[in-house]
Amino acid sequence: MPILRAYALPHPPLAVPAVGRGEENNIRATLSALDEVAREIAALTPETVVFVTPHSVLYADYFHISPGRSAKGNFARFGVPEASFEVEYDTELAEAIAALAEKSNLAAGPLGERDAGLDHGVMVPMWFINRRWQDYRAVRISQSGMDAAAHHGLGQCIAQAAGQRRVVLIASGDLSHKLPGSSYGTVTEGAAFDQAVVDAVARGDLRALFHIPEDLRRHAAECGYNSHMVLAGCFDRRKVEAKLLSYEGPFGVGYAVASFAPGEPEEDCYRALARRSLECAVRDGRRLPLPEGLPEELLNTRAGVFVSLHVDGRLRGCIGTIAPTTDCVALEIMQNAVSAGLHDNRFEPVEAGELPLLNYKVDVLSPPEAIAGPEDLDVRRYGVIVSRGRRRGLLLPNLEGIATVEEQVDIARQKGGIPAGAPVQLERFEVVRHE
Repeated sequence: MPILRAYALPHPPLAVPAVGRGEENNIRATLSALDEVAREIAALTPETVVFVTPHSVLYADYFHISPGRSAKGNFARFGVPEASFEVEYDTELAEAIAALAEKSNLAAGPLGERDAGLDHGVMVPMWFINRRWQDYRAVRISQSGMDAAAHHGLGQCIAQAAGQRRVVLIASGDLSHKLPGSSYGTVTEGAAFDQAVVDAVARGDLRALFHIPEDLRRHAAECGYNSHMVLAGCFDRRKVEAKLLSYEGPFGVGYAVASFAPGEPEEDCYRALARRSLECAVRDGRRLPLPEGLPEELLNTRAGVFVSLHVDGRLRGCIGTIAPTTDCVALEIMQNAVSAGLHDNRFEPVEAGELPLLNYKVDVLSPPEAIAGPEDLDVRRYGVIVSRGRRRGLLLPNLEGIATVEEQVDIARQKGGIPAGAPVQLERFEVVRHE
């Protein structure tokens, strides 16, 4: 079961009236949205709330996960020590997240923190939540100095560790701190960064966050991006129902409130198997064992398979087999997915940071049949194999930019290194395409 819901929340201490002392009236849209989130969470009745914060202990290459069995905190730093919090930690979930992170080559756990008090990145969202719902345990996770892909990978671990628990995730973080009126100064990159994040959230296109340039983030002086990447990882390869509840920045800091609900998986078992195979090879340097519970059609059929990788519509790798070379379609997919990512000589091997961006296409081929000539082809329905002696060139059907049979045959001929005008034999095949 995926996590129940996730929220991207800001953490301005002045949102708490005792701290704001009237200034909170300048962020009424944010306050209203935060209260709406709190009411939603109360209706979801989560067992555990996971808080991802940029303001606790931060290590360059380690995700720090809530140590001990409980934690306390207050707003003494902001002149209001009586506004205090105490929370019990969900130690089982924290341990499960750390164990899954280790399997994904991500260093994570409870080691190293001396002061285990709650920070305002946790306490501000908690103040709103606790007014509506208090019957939960917490897991507090700090951002790290690792890249966006690592934070995205941690989000995948959180979603997997949640299992059958009723879990809500809070991605705590403000947007740019350099909007007009900021005490840190104003830069044009601040508004540009905020717009990029707000647009991605409003569309529910969490993958678009990967395309925000690092220079833009740095100049914008944000603190929420990596929290958002953890959130995105929780919904990896799932459709997302996203709602931007508010955005404003009256104090020179961007505050965005958004909710995210999981939808159906974006990929079927064919594409999921291709993805898992390549991710295992890239991240762990090993071959994925044949997963249990695969459909019979993957285990009891043999066929040639092509696996294609794309990033933003651009080809990133493609390797396939015309006829089966393994015992079943599942093994064929697993073998060719790894080859497409690591052994396509036209491209550099896929790196770990690219994995969340990849789109997978799996074509399962029917047995080729000999044909008399081009008149028996249809570029939309049939792929073609062009042969001359030991040289063979193949082109899949229904490819963008291939409009005629002549183009299809010529490209297949070129791929096989067969000279133009040389006599050839033609075969056609059909595919079942998973994309």
